[in-house]
Amino acid sequence: MNQEIFTINNLWVLVATILVFIMHLGFAALEAGLTRAKNTVNILFKNTIIPAIGILTYAFIGFNLMYPGDAFVGGFFGISGLGLSLPEGWDTPAYDEGFTFYTDFIFQAMFAATAATIVSGAVAERIKLGPFIFFSILYVGICYPIVGMWKWGGGFLDSLDTPFYDFAGSTIVHSVGGWGALVGAFLLGPRLGKYTEKGMKPIPGHSIPMATIGVFLLWFGWFGFNGGSVLSADPGDVSRVFVTTAIAGAAGAFGALFSSYWKFKTYDITMVLNGILAGLVGITAGADVMGVGEAAIIGFIGGIIVVFGVVLFDKIKIDDPVGAISVHLLGGIWGTLAVGLFGDLASLSQFLSQLLGIAVVGAFCFFTSWLIFFSLKRSIGIRVDAREELEGLDMHEHSMQAYPDFASKD
Repeated sequence: MNQEIFTINNLWVLVATILVFIMHLGFAALEAGLTRAKNTVNILFKNTIIPAIGILTYAFIGFNLMYPGDAFVGGFFGISGLGLSLPEGWDTPAYDEGFTFYTDFIFQAMFAATAATIVSGAVAERIKLGPFIFFSILYVGICYPIVGMWKWGGGFLDSLDTPFYDFAGSTIVHSVGGWGALVGAFLLGPRLGKYTEKGMKPIPGHSIPMATIGVFLLWFGWFGFNGGSVLSADPGDVSRVFVTTAIAGAAGAFGALFSSYWKFKTYDITMVLNGILAGLVGITAGADVMGVGEAAIIGFIGGIIVVFGVVLFDKIKIDDPVGAISVHLLGGIWGTLAVGLFGDLASLSQFLSQLLGIAVVGAFCFFTSWLIFFSLKRSIGIRVDAREELEGLDMHEHSMQAYPDFASKD
């Protein structure tokens, strides 16, 4: 490989890294917009500290847990040390034809914090900040890279007769966050006033414009999330992934539009926004092996799933203020299964491998997140008291307001 091609490949992965980093701003805007004004500073604080947690824990231990080296191929766990140690030939194609060692690390580090960001939305407006930060450090620093190693680091899921396939992380990133979100929301309980004797009472977010901006930032960043996962600037592969990503997100909007209108007889912008995200989550597992029509089907079904997922979780009284569990857990499971149903890899054996991957990742993440959250709940507590929740986390956790010049009806 000549130096020019290596440089172009490396540059594209770095550009994709920037796009994935911008997604954290999208998560912050979406979560803040779909929650109440009195908790805005708290939401923004969590979404600011999460990328910092992700980068630091991934540098200290996560990268070496996720990519422990050839000695652990086919295994369940491995670690190659602590910190970042430059290997020989780290800045040449001898390390990888697509990128240098440092580029490899920083691109993967941008993914690491996403799992905790997903959890943040589901537990919003009633979790104590300290326990959430502690959970995020353990979940991002240990749970996520161990699961990632099972596929991306050459672990046992990648060594099956028909290897489990997850191109950019429908399961390894999004479902990991979704399982943590499910456990956190369940153990916390619903927000005060959400479920009454007369039924479910909607608690609308304070800024639909902010939430919409957040979704478009996420859609924008997803071109780096999926496109960068090609791990080179290969013209055919990158352009294919861009198209399938765009198509799935667009189809997800219509899946949510049609199903939410059928269910509620109104045009619900929040459902369409989450439908876009569910379509994007769904295509993430197989963006490089799908055609245009298959991407549209996956995205459209993802949009339908998210609507009925939101209804289901409200019915069983699991309060998820932003729909994160429906988008990332249900959408991630669907997208992972879709690899066995559509595209270049579709087969019964692939479908069974996908099922196995979903099951083992789900079991590990559910157990880990339950262990962390339940231990915190029984020791220092994870939920703010009723007065703090009613008056807002901004004043009690941060001693400030996001909108001090405006009176809040909350």
